Amino acid sequence: MPSATAANAMPGARFLDPRVLARLDNLELIARTVVEGFINGLHRSPYLGLSLDFAEHRAYIPGDDIRRIDWRLYARTDRFYVKQFEADTNANVSILLDVSRSMSYGREGIPKLDYARILAACLAYFSQKQRDRIGLATFDRDVVEYIPPAAGHFELVLHALDRARAGEPGELRAPLAKLAENYRRRGILILISDFYEEPDAVREAVRRLRNRGNDLIVFHVMDAAELEFPFQDAANFEDLETGTRIPVIPEYVRARYRELVTNHIATLQRMLGEDAVDYTLMNTSTPLDQALFTYLATRERLNRVR
Repeated sequence: MPSATAANAMPGARFLDPRVLARLDNLELIARTVVEGFINGLHRSPYLGLSLDFAEHRAYIPGDDIRRIDWRLYARTDRFYVKQFEADTNANVSILLDVSRSMSYGREGIPKLDYARILAACLAYFSQKQRDRIGLATFDRDVVEYIPPAAGHFELVLHALDRARAGEPGELRAPLAKLAENYRRRGILILISDFYEEPDAVREAVRRLRNRGNDLIVFHVMDAAELEFPFQDAANFEDLETGTRIPVIPEYVRARYRELVTNHIATLQRMLGEDAVDYTLMNTSTPLDQALFTYLATRERLNRVR
């Protein structure tokens, strides 16, 4: 784990809360699975050197097999580089982060986007520890920023997370369809969003990613107030995506609102589960390490069933 001094010097490193990471490393499940491969069952660690698919070059390190030196590249650069093949990195792991306007909401705990950025940074951290090829895409109604998965992109991902802001209205279908074209090489896609759309629309958008043969993991980030609707006073409630303001008397609509939200979550979980997509609800009032532990335990159980 990087020192506090080193972490503070790196833009985006504030998302890697040492207290969170330290507590995660102390959990028996994660301590075991980080060594064996990021998340148990998240991907299978391949045997090195068996794949013939070229991935990228890296600088030669004393002790490397000289048979893997790219002599043509040496002739052009006068430097030694070795070829890395697909098997040299455990997986392509790309994080797709929703930065639409509704992600700025936060009444309980921290704003949804901040929680999502910390989640993304932690997942990227564990992934790079496993030597995965890491990438990131942020989107609202279009792709805002795209970083292709690569072994040396961890710091680029942190920089992008540091820049991420929620400002524009969002839509899932168009940006995810565009991003799906970039993920032709099979890998792990981690989608983080508040899914501020109807379940059918979410399912259609997500299928574009799943149909490429990717292993898709979905984190549904919601504020506790969105789940419980604890408001007491009558007020004008604003839709952050459209700006529409609606007068509401909370005591009259609370029961119906909670029913709709519960049905929305249950429908998403059912639909995505039918498409072999891992779905996890993340409440921003829940400590991140606790939420991740719950997810990891669920993932491990599901993989045993599968």
